[in-house]
Amino acid sequence: MHESQIQPVIYCAKENGMQIRVRSGGHDYEGHSYASKVPFVILDLFNLRKISVDAENKTAWVQADLFIRILIRRVNSSEDTKRTIQATFQSLFLGGVNRLLPLMQQSFPELGLQREDCTEMSWIESILYFAGTQPNVRYFKAKSDYVQKPISKNGLEGIWKLFFEEEAEKDEMILSPYGGRMDGISESAIPIPHRAGNLYKIQHLVYWEDEEVEATQNYINWIRKLFRYMAPYVSGFPRAAYINYRDLDIGVNNNGNTSYAQASVWGIKYFKNNFNRLVQVKTKVDPTNFFRNEQSIPPLNSWWNKNGK
Repeated sequence: MHESQIQPVIYCAKENGMQIRVRSGGHDYEGHSYASKVPFVILDLFNLRKISVDAENKTAWVQADLFIRILIRRVNSSEDTKRTIQATFQSLFLGGVNRLLPLMQQSFPELGLQREDCTEMSWIESILYFAGTQPNVRYFKAKSDYVQKPISKNGLEGIWKLFFEEEAEKDEMILSPYGGRMDGISESAIPIPHRAGNLYKIQHLVYWEDEEVEATQNYINWIRKLFRYMAPYVSGFPRAAYINYRDLDIGVNNNGNTSYAQASVWGIKYFKNNFNRLVQVKTKVDPTNFFRNEQSIPPLNSWWNKNGK
């Protein structure tokens, strides 16, 4: 969609009593970018991209050069009937190996990274490296957490015990480390506030292929049980969550207008104190709450009361 088409689409949707679902280059874990229980129009912003350039300092922010994550999952042992836990370290560096090695030798000499440990490929090839080429359709449920102090050995053993349950056959826990440059960015710099004080972010995942409703509910119940178990080992007051791993379990809005108090149940978990600022912006730019979904920022009720809504 071209930029000039956005206003006519919004106007047409308003005139016909339809909602807007905005989709960019990514996706929404709960399907908000392409599904709704009410009539809607998809506003596709895939071609609208932005790169921040600082001409004075001659820098440009596109994304981080180095990406690291740890994947923890259950695997079958080479011995019959035995299972174990596998931890896989994955990383991506946007640049050549000649640039990476000096950086790693300076910052992480204890890893002993060698040229033969690295695989160079195009960026698009790296997408397949991480995502794979799974041909079958499968379903998933995800949840998120932030860890601020090391999880105890007993805590980890409790996680492994849950991983060995039947519904966890295709589970996955992804740990994304924080620190470094992240610690130097203010919580209020952008809406997502989670920066200093976090050791790593967790993405809890469970996959399944069975289409039956009962089977689906069993898998969802399992990951909810894992989430409850994790409570003592992750952030609290609020228990922080990552907006891009959207999770309707942590709270939803009403079908129509939602109060600040109701939306803050999930909003504070995603945005912490930035939620208040987002509500103020929403009240100014969309006071009638036209752009909304199950977890959209609401305008302040004071506007509705003032205008007799």
